[in-house]
Amino acid sequence: MCRNIKPLFNFDPPATDDEIRDAALQFVRKVSGTTKPSKRNEAAFEHAVNSIAACARELLDSLETSQPPRDREEVAAKARARTAVRFA
Repeated sequence: MCRNIKPLFNFDPPATDDEIRDAALQFVRKVSGTTKPSKRNEAAFEHAVNSIAACARELLDSLETSQPPRDREEVAAKARARTAVRFA
């Protein structure tokens, strides 16, 4: 759905609150169809971002896995390689 939302679970170091908020913001932008709400809708937009970020944090904190944590640099390198092949 949103290409800018990246998986945040099972990384070392864990996802930060800023990363979670950024993902929530992207989700709300996609659902609402706007990147910047009008003054009239600003409070509802911000409330939605905060609510989704809180739910995402709760989800990430409650998930369990037996897999070792993934390395952020390794995942980023794989993504860059896929992009290079895609746009070559």
